[in-house]
Amino acid sequence: MIMMRKASRNVGKYTLTQKSQQYKRTHCRARPARTIMTRSRRNVHSCGSFFHRLPSEVLHMILDKLSVLEISVFSMVSKEITRYLVDYISTLAWKNKMIVQSFHHCTCLEQKSAIRHYRDLGLLFKRCTLLLPTKDRLKFIFSQFSQIPCFMLEQCLAADCIGFSSYGVFLQTLIAGWDELECHRVFNFLCDLTNLLQKIQAVITGKPGLRWYQELQLRLFCRQVLLDPWPNQPECQFWLMQLLKPWPIVSQAHLLFIFYGPLLPEGTLGWQDVVERGLPHSALWDLARAILLLFSKLEVKDRTTTSMLAILEELIVIPQPWHVENVARLLVLCGNSLCYTVLASKAVNGRLIEISRLIVYIILVCEKDGYHMSWAVKLVQQICKVFSTAAERFFFIQQLESTFSEVTRQFFEFSIAENHFEDRETFQSLCILLDSSARFHTKFLHMFLK
Repeated sequence: MIMMRKASRNVGKYTLTQKSQQYKRTHCRARPARTIMTRSRRNVHSCGSFFHRLPSEVLHMILDKLSVLEISVFSMVSKEITRYLVDYISTLAWKNKMIVQSFHHCTCLEQKSAIRHYRDLGLLFKRCTLLLPTKDRLKFIFSQFSQIPCFMLEQCLAADCIGFSSYGVFLQTLIAGWDELECHRVFNFLCDLTNLLQKIQAVITGKPGLRWYQELQLRLFCRQVLLDPWPNQPECQFWLMQLLKPWPIVSQAHLLFIFYGPLLPEGTLGWQDVVERGLPHSALWDLARAILLLFSKLEVKDRTTTSMLAILEELIVIPQPWHVENVARLLVLCGNSLCYTVLASKAVNGRLIEISRLIVYIILVCEKDGYHMSWAVKLVQQICKVFSTAAERFFFIQQLESTFSEVTRQFFEFSIAENHFEDRETFQSLCILLDSSARFHTKFLHMFLK
């Protein structure tokens, strides 16, 4: 009996265990597989359900309380949020409220505030359109700004307008970090939007200064929207190359003067000033900076030294041959390397009279503007090495000395002429030339006596 009870217990126990295992197997198969809910999926799910339940009016009331910068951060939460925000910033009410159009008669603080606001707008549109193709991004973004007169060429007559500056900051923030192919698309899109190339052609095919208002508008738009906002040299170089590339060498020189040439106090370009009188270095500094920008990394930007020298040669005869002092000052501002390249090129081509006259005026500029005369002496020494024989070098030095005498005589005759008797500036230049001649020759002889 005892043995039978034990056996029955064991049988029952085994049967119960077997059934429980079968039960577990069947229920484990029926239970759905567990999935891992990532943070992004959880956010999308929760945001979607929340905003589907929330009336659009309430959502807009919430968004109305956020700043432009806060909305741009909010747009990065999910794709669904981005879609909501794109619809929101497309409304007329939002555009009337947030796309500021008051660009005139601003105080300094108001100007800074407007620039900062458009920088934030650039960040907002950059983030909201992140997932769109470049072409669609540009269409959507610039459709929001197409009706603002201060952003368009020849639409605003106010002298104190900061519209182009605001536009430039917006564009720079929007495309910062984009690759070169995308930036090409941006340039082409802007050209189509503003008819930029047609407007450039109308100006550069005419006589310099004839379309002065269009010249000034081109300068302001290209400088403030495309060129000046970039703090780094490569980006500025890229945009300058895009503006110059479609045109022949003569037109490129013409455009360089429009973009960076000296301005008169009334705001027009000083086409005749560079021809008729010597200008201070401040008037030519922007032009020198642009030339240096183009000369840097020539091999990367499909430029050669020959083509750049050709642009420079064309530049200094627009609209007529420049006053020699302005040519000399521009070369001095461009620095030793470029100055030597220009003079050495002329030396190789046998243009000794031209070189000698330029060097005399370079020496005069060094004395006037406070540069060390030893720089001019070393420049002449470098030019001497271009000539292969001692006889050629002697002839060059002889030509340089003769030019010194000739220029001095011209200054003297001009200063004592009856109708220029009261011209103190010319007489002062004569005195400076004599001083510079003495200083140059002292340094020059000292170099040989060492």
